[in-house]
Amino acid sequence: MPVKVPTRVVVHPIVLLSVVDHFNRLRKIGNQKRVVGVLLGSWRASGVVDVATSYAVPFDEDEREPSVWFLDHNYLENMNAMFRKVNAREHIVGWYHTGPKLHPNDIAIHELIAKFCANPVLVIVDAKPRDLGLPTDAYYSVEEVHDDGTPTTKTFEHVASEIGAEEAEEVGVEHLLRLHSLTSSNHIFLQKLSAVYSVSRTCCHTNIDELLISTV
Repeated sequence: MPVKVPTRVVVHPIVLLSVVDHFNRLRKIGNQKRVVGVLLGSWRASGVVDVATSYAVPFDEDEREPSVWFLDHNYLENMNAMFRKVNAREHIVGWYHTGPKLHPNDIAIHELIAKFCANPVLVIVDAKPRDLGLPTDAYYSVEEVHDDGTPTTKTFEHVASEIGAEEAEEVGVEHLLRLHSLTSSNHIFLQKLSAVYSVSRTCCHTNIDELLISTV
């Protein structure tokens, strides 16, 4: 069976909000620089990966030694079994972290996630966006062949990503923006998402980067 190659990654807003909440909660109780979790969703026939939901996974690492890291494998297995019982249509499609860039140990973590799904995607979410760009970067792994004959190694290949939502999700984000008192990071995220939706309804073919209009 040929390996599935993602052509695009669509991230639902509930995933972004969950990741930002995960990041803010752990930042208050410790000095962890990034958080890690699992992405659930489905593959479309066109190769588009639809990321509909997510959950956090206990993770720790030694920033001075990239080879030293811990991801709770048992917790991941238990959560995966539970989600399969609750919603058989959605399964693990990859993982996320809050970067904000690729880390040296990401390939090793990616290989662990690959035990739960074929060709997972990695979505890096910038939980503290400072510019108008899309707060996500998506990747998948490929085999890198070396000219000197040394064994192949895994590396990351970038794939296009975008924020996608159904109408009910758009309404939900706008509702949160109006009624909830949130941390400044979450508030900025909600403003960006709300701006994306209001523009995309009238200009759905515009490049996604152009849709992220600052309202801060």
